[in-house]
Amino acid sequence: MIASLRGVVQHVGDDELILEVGGVGLRVAVPRSVLQDMPEVGQPLFLLTHLVVRESSLSLFGFSTTEQKELFELLIQVRGIGPRLALAVLSHLSPDVLRSAVARDQPEVLARVPGVGRKTGQKIIFHLKDRLVTTLEDIGVPSEVDTEVLSVLTELGYSLVEAQAALQFIPDSAPQEIEERVMFALKFFARP
Repeated sequence: MIASLRGVVQHVGDDELILEVGGVGLRVAVPRSVLQDMPEVGQPLFLLTHLVVRESSLSLFGFSTTEQKELFELLIQVRGIGPRLALAVLSHLSPDVLRSAVARDQPEVLARVPGVGRKTGQKIIFHLKDRLVTTLEDIGVPSEVDTEVLSVLTELGYSLVEAQAALQFIPDSAPQEIEERVMFALKFFARP
């Protein structure tokens, strides 16, 4: 029904924003990546949207890319995954990490998302396995060493998205030892 919105940002919350469109303020729930890349209050913003109609409410969910929106729509088709949990998955995992976890059958990656346990992670993987047509080469799956580095960084308290950004900061010429790669990744957080 409402496929997209173009308006002016009026307010930004923790996981939502209010976008004024034609004089009407619309509350739109968005993943963290949208909030991180957003313009300031008073600036224009374009979002792709998905409207969820419930008996007692209408809820708008906004996305900056078609890929995010498509993944959201796939996630809410999984039995037991509602729109808020699907949004949490997209807030904590980049599309590439989600695709990688599904392709590699790694429910433990999905279990890092608050509200998603190992069983729910397995259910998501089972449901998305045939729907996400990708190969490991297409998504640039991290090596086993880099997967360990991600695990160490998340255990240190960094979000998975932050850990992925730090992993991309590691130079190609860096040694393949976990400790060395973790040290390079930590330098990412220490830079000004």
